[in-house]
Amino acid sequence: MNIAEYKLSNFNYKLPKELIAQHPTNHRDECRLLVLHKDTGEIEHRQFKEILEYFGKDDLFVLNNTRVFPAKLVGNKEKTNAMI
Repeated sequence: MNIAEYKLSNFNYKLPKELIAQHPTNHRDECRLLVLHKDTGEIEHRQFKEILEYFGKDDLFVLNNTRVFPAKLVGNKEKTNAMI
């Protein structure tokens, strides 16, 4: 997607409040894991500690230890050219 094609409406979806974590789990590996099987479209609800079941002997597991930093996006509304 070209940066010019980004619209706020592309990011609108309903997320029930009860699905938003209010605090971390007592044991980090017990957090929820959603598994989407791309070949069948089947969705499984698992725990993160079970993730190794989805990796084979020769698979590569890459960890990301980046952190969130304060940032600001600036753009213009398509119809009015107003700065947002």
